[in-house]
Amino acid sequence: MTLDSIHSGSIAPFSLLMKLYGDTEMSACWSSGRSLTLWAEVESALAQSQADMGVIPRKAADDISAAAGAAADRMADQVWSQAENVGYPILPVVRAIDDAARTGKGRVHLGATTQDIMDSALAMQIRDATDLLVLRAEVVGDLLAALCDTHAATVMAGRTHAQQAVPTTFGAKMAVFLDQLSRCIDRLERERASTSRISLFGAAGTSAALGNRSAVVRERLAQRLDLEPADVPWHVARDALFVQSANAVALSQVTLRLAREVIDLSRTEVGEVAEAVGIHRGASSTMPQKSNPILSEAIIGFAVCASSMLPAMARAMEAGHERSAGEWQIEWQVLPELFVLVSSALLQTGALLAGLRVNAETMRENLTADGGMLMSEAYMMALAGVIGREEAHELVYSACLTARSTNRDLHSVLEESLSESDRHLVARLQPEDYLGEAGNICAGAVARWRSRRA
Repeated sequence: MTLDSIHSGSIAPFSLLMKLYGDTEMSACWSSGRSLTLWAEVESALAQSQADMGVIPRKAADDISAAAGAAADRMADQVWSQAENVGYPILPVVRAIDDAARTGKGRVHLGATTQDIMDSALAMQIRDATDLLVLRAEVVGDLLAALCDTHAATVMAGRTHAQQAVPTTFGAKMAVFLDQLSRCIDRLERERASTSRISLFGAAGTSAALGNRSAVVRERLAQRLDLEPADVPWHVARDALFVQSANAVALSQVTLRLAREVIDLSRTEVGEVAEAVGIHRGASSTMPQKSNPILSEAIIGFAVCASSMLPAMARAMEAGHERSAGEWQIEWQVLPELFVLVSSALLQTGALLAGLRVNAETMRENLTADGGMLMSEAYMMALAGVIGREEAHELVYSACLTARSTNRDLHSVLEESLSESDRHLVARLQPEDYLGEAGNICAGAVARWRSRRA
């Protein structure tokens, strides 16, 4: 990934997908520099919260805060050179702050354990990352809502099992994506509080080191860091992280389905939509005619990789006793990558939809691609009121077989099969006459979306 190196002097592997299409803003949220800053910020806020309750003098807390603010900019080399040997970065962070803390010396990190600091910082990162995911998703949702409005009556073939089925509209198709996106965002926001929790429970989760002032110090710390309070340790209870990861992946799956839809509908033989055009955009090195769906392909790459992270997060929930022995390290690798992958998929989906070309005329032409067979259910239902559904089904089915074997259109074959008194039932039926609730579906999805955006 294009995240910062794990320690000073290391070289992060080159990712072509991230280089071309990655979300650099989300990457920055999870960078090593951002992590160092947050760890120092938690130590500073801890000292101030302890000063509130008289655990340490205010002057000591102020010196610690000043040292932490300065240390965040200059501690990288010291932290990473020592962290590999220690196994965790917080001990060298504490030493760097303590070295510069003057009257606060010896009072840094009082009553906390490494995971308290890292989990509190992680909660802040997930909070910020979740907010960015929602912003990215809202751009996608607004574009989908606009497509629903514009194409509520743009008739096209609905497809089931990859074959033409019955008429629908492009707006109704987009409404399904919009409604799914809305639900995904709702779940993500609902679970935000459960992952934005403070951690300050000490070595084995009992807060013994801070005595009877532990709960109040923890509450003050939560307020300072804009996190939710907690009265039960979650050092090994990682279910909230897994759920929020699953919610993020569900959001990316909307982008994956949408990208696949664009690819399928932009096939040469279909040609109903296309990505934005530009000089050499999606060009081939050898075939001059090519304009490949490059954004859709990148989105699928991001979304599939994101979904592959969930099994690892499930394994991270296996942590035993009061502190993990290896399971925690899974999160170190997976969580940053997962959020960057999902955000990148959303970012590129916004770009895809902003430049999407909808070929309404081609959609109309394709309605007759199979000899008008997609009207078969409409014909059956028109006849069912007179001759019953079963007889109507078999009558239209037989007409379909004949039409395909003779390479004729269904309507003309069916008319020959009907009595003169029944032909009027199907004579004037057009695809736009058999759209059901397509318009209401568009309106409902857009109304729900805009109500949550209000």
